Amino acid sequence: MELVDQSLVAAAPVSKQLLMLAHRAAITDASILLTGESGTGKEPLARYVHRHSPRADKPFIAVNCAAIPEQILESVLFGHTKGAFTGATHDQPGKFELANGGTLLLDEIGELPLLLQSKLLRVLQEREIERVGSHKTINLDIRIIAATNRDLRQAVKVGQFREDLFYRLDVLPLNIRPLRERREDILPLAEHFIQRHIHLTQGQNCYFSDAAKKLLLSYDWPGNVRELENTIQRALVLRHGQALQAAELGIKPELNQTNIINSEVPLNSSEGLKASKKHAEFQYIIDTLKRFSGHRSRSADALGMTTRALRYKLAQMRDAGVNIDQLLEQASQAA
Repeated sequence: MELVDQSLVAAAPVSKQLLMLAHRAAITDASILLTGESGTGKEPLARYVHRHSPRADKPFIAVNCAAIPEQILESVLFGHTKGAFTGATHDQPGKFELANGGTLLLDEIGELPLLLQSKLLRVLQEREIERVGSHKTINLDIRIIAATNRDLRQAVKVGQFREDLFYRLDVLPLNIRPLRERREDILPLAEHFIQRHIHLTQGQNCYFSDAAKKLLLSYDWPGNVRELENTIQRALVLRHGQALQAAELGIKPELNQTNIINSEVPLNSSEGLKASKKHAEFQYIIDTLKRFSGHRSRSADALGMTTRALRYKLAQMRDAGVNIDQLLEQASQAA
């Protein structure tokens, strides 16, 4: 096992192969596109690439394109000059300038508005930017890493993402597999999270019972590494002794069968496998919304995403025929 970062472990063969590719990519300056479901560890992998690159002693700046209101996103990325707009009381460098010489991670790149996509394309082509309100160009020496949980090829097909920008970003693609497809990573990660949150145990050394280990390995983890860490934190708070028991994990094994119950596609087909993963993710979001009585911002925080990204997911669910309001109403009545 190699503990690469705070939430990036390589014990499974597929994880070790990914790290090998990331290490080879790190020594180049080519753009990298990280793909994978929410919570799989895209930012830790981006930090790994930066740490093993010639730019390691330069800045690493991460910006979540879905977390920033669209009306100020351009200023956040490119900076602005004094007087460029109401409230611009002084010159302000943007994320590109702050990362100059180092690495810039553009997380949730699929949420970038089309207008800013065209400006990003120009930056990638010309390696220069202009602050909002200025015509002075600033030269850039920067490594761009983009990350997304969306299918950008499909977004290109439906006109939501520029094709030319996609190919500019997709020079070195790295896909992080969901946790359910690299189960050898589960226990090493879980044990790491015990040590990471040892303060919750007042320094007491805790470990997993055999039943708890079995449950951890059998669960599908629709929320991936982020859900696993939240589960371990909760178990450390609820524990009754040094040995963490299966019941203290708060996992509902029957959720693994939700995709089978709801899917009409045979699960031994590629379409069925994709549908089962999507159902598991939807179920996780629904359960989180129920836990917070439908409160969007609190649910988004628990899911580790922005409210804007959650709205996007809910729109996907509605398009798939999920009646979210009805499910939340039923849960409220049952309570």
